[in-house]
Amino acid sequence: MELSLEIELNVRFSDTDAMGVVWHGNYLRFFEDGREAFGAKYELEYLDVYGSGYFTPIVKSEINHKAPIYYGDKVKLITKYIHQRAAKLIFEYQIENIETGAICATGKTIQVFLRAEERTLDLNNPDFYQKWKNKYLTK
Repeated sequence: MELSLEIELNVRFSDTDAMGVVWHGNYLRFFEDGREAFGAKYELEYLDVYGSGYFTPIVKSEINHKAPIYYGDKVKLITKYIHQRAAKLIFEYQIENIETGAICATGKTIQVFLRAEERTLDLNNPDFYQKWKNKYLTK
């Protein structure tokens, strides 16, 4: 089963550089917006993860820039959860210009489970995450 979520973002002045183009570092913020919306929809919010005793730091991020995004543009961000057995959260992203239909960027992030109290890596799926997977991925 594929889990994904689509949101719309308005490109703000503060998102852009002196040329009026979205600054490259802001794509990671857009990806964060997608993960937060995904978590709200699919009951995997950061505070829930933390409440279960974990952090989920990003250990890898990728961005492929394909077309510029300008101040005032509206974009569609698609956030897709990539299922796997390992104790990781993997998301893929696609940003599209709503007006032109152009794919502006694609990307991927990988997060791991870190026990909040000990600050140690958990190589097994935490119980709360396995329950979440059972709920959303076994339909």
